[in-house]
Amino acid sequence: MWQPYIKGFKAYLQLEQSLSEHSVKAYLHDVGLFVQYAQIQAIQGSPADITLEQLQLFLQHLAILGLSAASQARIISGLRSFYKYCLTEQIVVKDPTVLLEAPKQKRALPDVLSVAEIDAIIDTFDLSSNDGIRNKAIIETMYSCGLRVSEVVQLKLTQLYFDDGFIRVIGKGDKERLVPIGNSAMKHVDIYKNYVRVHMPIQHGFEDFLFLNKFGKHLSRVMIFLMIKDAVAKAGIQKIVSPHTFRHSFATHLVEGGADLRAIQEMLGHASITTTEIYTHLDRAFLRSTLQNYHPAFRKL
Repeated sequence: MWQPYIKGFKAYLQLEQSLSEHSVKAYLHDVGLFVQYAQIQAIQGSPADITLEQLQLFLQHLAILGLSAASQARIISGLRSFYKYCLTEQIVVKDPTVLLEAPKQKRALPDVLSVAEIDAIIDTFDLSSNDGIRNKAIIETMYSCGLRVSEVVQLKLTQLYFDDGFIRVIGKGDKERLVPIGNSAMKHVDIYKNYVRVHMPIQHGFEDFLFLNKFGKHLSRVMIFLMIKDAVAKAGIQKIVSPHTFRHSFATHLVEGGADLRAIQEMLGHASITTTEIYTHLDRAFLRSTLQNYHPAFRKL
C-alpha cells in the first residue's frame, strides 16, 4: 500500500533534494523499517493514518532490538523527511513526526590524528608498489583538502587545476567548490598519474577517474576504509580511524592554528550555520593563504 508513496519520495530526494545515491538509499531504508513494522503489527492505512503514538511504539520496538540512540535518531530523521515530502505533495494534512522526540545521544567527539600520526600512517605505504604509490597520494589528498570519502573516490582528472593549486570538488547535493591543494599532495598525485596510472588498462567509462583499482575502475568507499584500517594497524595507532578522521583532523588542525572559520567552512563544503544555509563564498587567494599559513601539510616541501 505504501509503495506509490515511497516511489514518489525517492523521486523527491533525487530530483528536488539532489541527494546522492547513498543518501537516497539510507532515507528509503529508514522509511522501509517503519513499513515493515507496520506490516508486522497489522497497522492499516496510508501515511495520513499514522499517529504519533504508533511512531512512539515503533521507537520502543527499535530500542528493544538494541538499536543505539544515534541509529534511532537517524531513522526519525528519515521519517521526518518522508512526512515533509507528504505535506508538500498534500498526501497528509498534518505531520505526526513533529512531536516525535529522538532519544538523547551522548555527544562523542571523533578522534583527531596528530600531524605525527598522519605522517606515521602515510609512511606505512610501500612506495615500491603501485598500490602504495596510489594510497599515499589518496591520503595526502584527503588530509590536504579535507575531502569526504565519497569525494575522493569520485575525483576526476578534469577536476585538477594544479597550475593554480586547486581542485574542483563535487560534494553533497552535487554542489561544487574549489579547494586549495598542498604541494606534497600535488607531488604524490603527479607521481601516481605519471608513473602508475599512465600504464594501467582503464575500463571504458572510467577514463577520467583519478584513483583506479587494478581492474581499471574507480575505487569504492569500502576499499578506502580497508586501506586506512590496514595502514593504521601497521602504524601502531590505537585510535578509531576512518576516512572521515582525516577530514576532521584537517579542520581541527586549521582551527587550532587560528584559521578563519569562514574559510574552513567553505573548504569543507559545509552550509552556513544560519537557517538560510547560504554558502559563504570567499576569494580563492584568501582560501589558499589560509591553508599555507595554518595547515601543516602546506608547510611541507
